Amino acid sequence: MNSPTHIEVPAYDTIGEDRTTAPRSKHRRNVAIGVIAVALLAGLGWKYLSGGQADAAPMPTPAVQVAQPLTREVTEWNDYVGRFAPSRTVEVRPRVSGAVTQILFRDGDFVRQGQPLFVVDVRPYRALLAEAQAEVASGRSALALAQADYGRVASLKGDEAVAASEVDQLRAKVRAAAAGLAGAQARVAQRALSLEFATVRAPISGRISDRRVDVGNLVTGENGASATLLTTINAVDPIYFNFDASEALFLRTQRERQAKQAPANVQVRLQDEADYRWNGKLDFTDNGLDPRSGTIRVRAVVPNPQGFLTPGMFGNMRLADAGRVRAMLVPDAAVQADQARKVVLVVGKDSTVTAKPVQIGPLVNGLRVIQSGLAPDDRVVISNFQAAIAGAKVDAKPGRIVPAKVVAPAQTGANAPMAAQATLD
Repeated sequence: MNSPTHIEVPAYDTIGEDRTTAPRSKHRRNVAIGVIAVALLAGLGWKYLSGGQADAAPMPTPAVQVAQPLTREVTEWNDYVGRFAPSRTVEVRPRVSGAVTQILFRDGDFVRQGQPLFVVDVRPYRALLAEAQAEVASGRSALALAQADYGRVASLKGDEAVAASEVDQLRAKVRAAAAGLAGAQARVAQRALSLEFATVRAPISGRISDRRVDVGNLVTGENGASATLLTTINAVDPIYFNFDASEALFLRTQRERQAKQAPANVQVRLQDEADYRWNGKLDFTDNGLDPRSGTIRVRAVVPNPQGFLTPGMFGNMRLADAGRVRAMLVPDAAVQADQARKVVLVVGKDSTVTAKPVQIGPLVNGLRVIQSGLAPDDRVVISNFQAAIAGAKVDAKPGRIVPAKVVAPAQTGANAPMAAQATLD
């Protein structure tokens, strides 16, 4: 009898795990556990070491420079933008007709009053003058004859006397001859004036434009303003500066002018200038405000002896109608924006930084006028602003606030830097 067949069944440690794969799985678990242990030890070591370094070397207190606000006399200005205009403008037109024979100036020259500019053909007017002078000579002869005839009969008496009617006739002839002579003399004056007008002279001194006609052109001096336009002349010394002022500034200026009884001073700079080198005075205010814009037209007179300023040129003007005040100044960089307000960082006696809200004024020589919010003995942070945080401690070092020198702007036109609205006195 055959013995039953013995079949070996593989043993399992757990359900579904083959004993042949158990050593490899166990090896992987051991490697993972080792990696995790090494990572934990490294983390603990880094934390221990870094914590020790922080405790051993604390962060140093940031150093900042502080200074008390600079207190100076400041003249506040109101700024305007305007345009230069000639103080007088004349259209040069002939007063007689004829052909232009000479042009005695160069386009764009500066001409003096009475200087010859154009010459119209004078020959017709010389002939007319000679004719009028001949009429004067004839009139003088007629008058002399009439006076002689009247003198002879006027002295007769008695039987030699002539009728009264004849005497009256002779007297009338004398008067007619005198009137004829006067008329001839008037024509001489008129012809001489026409001859003089044949040379067109500058009516004013100023900068002349280009000629509108050339030699050989016929011009007419008839119909007054309809006469041929020869050129134009602009008087530029002095020159006007026109600008528009708001109603509020107009009222303030008017009240200050009434109190001072003197014209307000103005200073003008050109678009490529940093300094206000052109000085003048207000001389005209329009008789009404523009209801659409609420502004009024104002004019200043500026001396221009060299003729450098040209009509039509733009300029920035400042008007000293805000008066002189004693103000506190800090560097413009020391004023920081905190949402809708402006603040200045100050350092207290305990070296703690505090942010003080301030009301700022105009900029002058790199310094900002502080109208309110600061005390004269406040220690204002003037350097290393990023390290000065409100509520933090700082190492305050003494500094000094110095006005910056004015330099020429690098840009011109609409992108040019704004000019200072105040000046140090």
